[in-house]
Amino acid sequence: MIDYKEYLKRIEQVDKKINAFVRFDKGKIEERAARQKKGALGGVPVAIKDNICVKDELTTCGSKILEGFKPPYDATVITKLKDAGAILFGKVNMDEFAFGSSCETSCYGPTKNPWNLTRIPGGSSGGSAAAVASGEVQMALGSDTGGSIRQPAALCGVVGMKPTYGCVSRYGLIAFASSLDQIGPITKDVFDCARLLSVITGYDEKDSTSLAIKERDYTKMLTKEVDIKGQKIGIPKEYFIKGIDREIEKQLRASIKILEKLGAEIIEISLPHTEYAVSCYYIIASAEASSNLARFDGVQYGLRGDASRGMIEMYIDTRNKGFGEEAKRRILLGTYALSSGYYEAYYLKAQKVRNKIIDDFVNAFKICDCIVTPTSPTPAFKLGERLDDPLSMYLSDIFTIPANLAGIPGISIPCGFTKAGLPIGLQILGGRYGEERLLQVAYAFEQNTDFHLEEPNL
Repeated sequence: MIDYKEYLKRIEQVDKKINAFVRFDKGKIEERAARQKKGALGGVPVAIKDNICVKDELTTCGSKILEGFKPPYDATVITKLKDAGAILFGKVNMDEFAFGSSCETSCYGPTKNPWNLTRIPGGSSGGSAAAVASGEVQMALGSDTGGSIRQPAALCGVVGMKPTYGCVSRYGLIAFASSLDQIGPITKDVFDCARLLSVITGYDEKDSTSLAIKERDYTKMLTKEVDIKGQKIGIPKEYFIKGIDREIEKQLRASIKILEKLGAEIIEISLPHTEYAVSCYYIIASAEASSNLARFDGVQYGLRGDASRGMIEMYIDTRNKGFGEEAKRRILLGTYALSSGYYEAYYLKAQKVRNKIIDDFVNAFKICDCIVTPTSPTPAFKLGERLDDPLSMYLSDIFTIPANLAGIPGISIPCGFTKAGLPIGLQILGGRYGEERLLQVAYAFEQNTDFHLEEPNL
């Protein structure tokens, strides 16, 4: 039986060091616990990323421009959590509007990595990953646009999954890039990941991109007898590139050998258009972001700038004061890519490259069942190390971005530690609707290792 009060104590003990939570109301949590429903997640503490709407509760995307915004409705995933008996433990930190790979661009200040407080937890769902890794909650929801669940999960030593695009409703998720965004679970182990995924998956008529799939219990196939003998696991040569951290490559090679000992067949594959993924992603994502963020103008909700000089000046003042530097950079890049004379040269060309990347995965899954790669090219870097170097920051997602462009599922699981004690993540990618197979392979690996049992010393 879960005692939610132990998690409350843990938050009070450690969150001042980590800054995972941006809103935490002990009284409200106790009220929720008193009226919780029985269900698949009865009594389980779950943290919510600050870009997922909870009715009548501040939801700000880590941005000043949404100060005071309280949604009049629950996101579909929130409704599902409540129906399953989960206890919402509050909102956790994120990069502003999910723009970042380090959880440093939030207006609430940076979140710190529980394994080393001088390091970043990854982003943009850094608050979600840090809260789970530090034992402040059992589970958390994040959103993944280019790796924003899997990358922080890897850097914080927890499990993070991006489902197939459309399997989880985006209704109530404040959009970054609508063709890439996907809500997913962050948990301590693979079984809990399957539990949370089972609750939030399913068709939603409120989301026009929702897939017509039936709800399912992903935990049923996760038993001690899980057998991955004969599974063909592809290792893409493009993912073991020059520049990848040596300790990460060494640990990945060792992890592949573990999978081979469990009976998997390891084959080398090629994903030839991988080198264009980052460039392609930042054109498409920035273009969609500039369009989605146009609605934040100080008129209907959130921050309002000086209106004394007229409407246009109010727009300018609101957006100048409300958006941080990275948000402004994305808006400018996206608006430029969509502008007359540049649309075909940049945005249209990026969409064509995206189709090539999709084809790469389609062809790869004709000869293998899943693909194993590093999750991040480096372990968690120091706070402030890349804030003034956006190109270096963008490359943090080089191994996770292709899955979002292709709309396929991916999971990151702990697979070791560096000599400095920083977590390393193993990424497993599957074909569309391949969540069950990914969870089975991840669970088999987890049952034969103990990396997920390690805890940070806070």
